[in-house]
Amino acid sequence: MEGQYHKHYSNSLGREMEYKTYGTEGRPVLVFPSQDGRFFDYENFGMIDVIAPMIESGRIRVVCPDGIDGETWSNRSGDCRQRIELHERWYHYITEELIPEVRMSPDETFIVTGCSMGAFHAGNFFFRRPDIFDTVIALSGLYTATYGFPTYSDDLTFLNSPVDYLREMPDDHPWIALYRTRRIYICVGQGRWEDELLESTRLLDTILCQRGIPAFMDYWGFDVDHDWCWWRVQLPYFMEKALSQQ
Repeated sequence: MEGQYHKHYSNSLGREMEYKTYGTEGRPVLVFPSQDGRFFDYENFGMIDVIAPMIESGRIRVVCPDGIDGETWSNRSGDCRQRIELHERWYHYITEELIPEVRMSPDETFIVTGCSMGAFHAGNFFFRRPDIFDTVIALSGLYTATYGFPTYSDDLTFLNSPVDYLREMPDDHPWIALYRTRRIYICVGQGRWEDELLESTRLLDTILCQRGIPAFMDYWGFDVDHDWCWWRVQLPYFMEKALSQQ
């Protein structure tokens, strides 16, 4: 399935940004690319094809924005403060520029998803803005900023480290009550290349339980690797669950 190409100028980033959309009606789904990935990867790796029936029937429409991980989370030789500041500008581009552009109504909420680093972004954006994102489907993600910043921390790395800010969030914070009304699907395999992600998922699982936030945490088998072939199986499975709960 081939999507529609878009390009627009981002004031937050001071550059042109690209994205693709698939479908014109139904629940909006925002998809983050995997580490150092591009807006066209979801289509190229067959992920759009496995949910094409949902798109073609008008149940969902999909938005795939471009990422800048190569300049932020993956740029280990760059200045740490500049890297996390750039990531924060990208965050504001997504939430304040892209979302309003693709929304069909001002109060429309989104499903957000991604695989690997895309799962980190999906989780981070969901937990930071549950008013925009009412459902998260995170497949094989890490949920701590130490992945990109192993020896550096500041206010912005904390703001982008879900296991840390969820642990420290006050009980009376309005997001806590809102999380409990949202839909959270977190999945990880136990096969090759999933070790770190499995550990991070278990930590997130523990924190959500401690905070009384219900979530569907799914640990797949020891044959389930960190790979597209498994994400193509998982995505339609969890998307169907999410849509059935709307």
